[in-house]
Amino acid sequence: MYKGKIIKFYRQKAKLTQQQLGYGICSNTHVSKIERRMTDYSPELTLLLSKRLGINIEEEVERYKNIKRLLHCWHDAMIKQRNEDIETIKDKLEKEPLIQISDSQILYELLRARYYLLHHDLKQTDKIIKDIQKKHKHLPPYERNLLKHLLGIYYLSRKDVVKAFTILKTINGEDYDNAEYYLTLATASLAVNSKVTAYYYAEKSLQFFIKSNNFLKAIDAEMIMLMTQESDGHRDFQKKVEHYQALIQTSELCHALDKKARLLHNLAYEYYSRNEYEAAKRQYEQAMVLKEKKSAVYLISLEGFIRSCLEGNLLSKNELVKHIHEGLLIARESNEYLYTICFKLLLYLINNHQTQYYSYLCTNALPYFKKCGYVTLVQRYEKELFHYYLKTDETDKALELATRVIMD
Repeated sequence: MYKGKIIKFYRQKAKLTQQQLGYGICSNTHVSKIERRMTDYSPELTLLLSKRLGINIEEEVERYKNIKRLLHCWHDAMIKQRNEDIETIKDKLEKEPLIQISDSQILYELLRARYYLLHHDLKQTDKIIKDIQKKHKHLPPYERNLLKHLLGIYYLSRKDVVKAFTILKTINGEDYDNAEYYLTLATASLAVNSKVTAYYYAEKSLQFFIKSNNFLKAIDAEMIMLMTQESDGHRDFQKKVEHYQALIQTSELCHALDKKARLLHNLAYEYYSRNEYEAAKRQYEQAMVLKEKKSAVYLISLEGFIRSCLEGNLLSKNELVKHIHEGLLIARESNEYLYTICFKLLLYLINNHQTQYYSYLCTNALPYFKKCGYVTLVQRYEKELFHYYLKTDETDKALELATRVIMD
């Protein structure tokens, strides 16, 4: 089955015609039929052709068959975040010339895109995905759903949460044997403020991760479940804090400092939401220490830190302004427009430039938040804008905003 493809590959690599390869062995017509798998041929004939090509055909067939197994191992390593295995298998695949003629070539390209997503290289990811979409209009079921999964991750990375959520909902779980996508769907659901959906899919993914001993992803699933749970009383909140602390400890044991940083950030937000600004400040500071300074994840913790200090009156105005300018500089250098907006709003707020603050909120911030689907931010700032209009006796604008919110 595979021998004809392999013979053709090495013949073309050696820049031989079919006639040159078959000279003294068989006709070029027979070579053509062998390469197209249109005829039966004896092992002796295969041996002679492969000897002329300088290959061991049986070894080549085994290597060809091994490609699919390697790809599945690579995908599994990426799902389980085994970084050393990811790089080792990647090197093996890149050195495998038969990948060019493998039936799994599309899967290989998709997994290359997944690899670049893991390394936050969105430019290379976009290039690979567009190339696949251009060359292959009709993908096999598994590959088609894997592409949708990758697009979901890609758009989440680009902070286009509505598009991510919309695409991920179209994945057919029966054709896509990778329950990990439930976690991505849970993440997108939370981003569009669909907490019930987020909890449902996070719990489904958690069951899969526990069965497959994927403790790192289990932490992510539990984190989302915690973020969707309401804690009404003090006792509920304390239980939630204890759950966070247990996950932080697990992250330390797994040497997953990125997950520890996210947990600390989320716990900080829990304290902030309860107006416990000193505790929030401490957690945000711990999270920031673990994050790369010129990154979006650092900026989100910095923004939370500044808000906690502002509302808790924990730093002077000069210190707050200094931190805001730091955030603005990083956001502009890393093209993080969301955080450029957030820090500009904070700067107007701290300098008591009320007119500029609400003008910028109305003309720049809210349209961008709505476009990207940041439901929580939209709700927060529309409520703030509504109260501002009432306070300044702009009742027509307040009514228009309230009507628009109800219609949405």
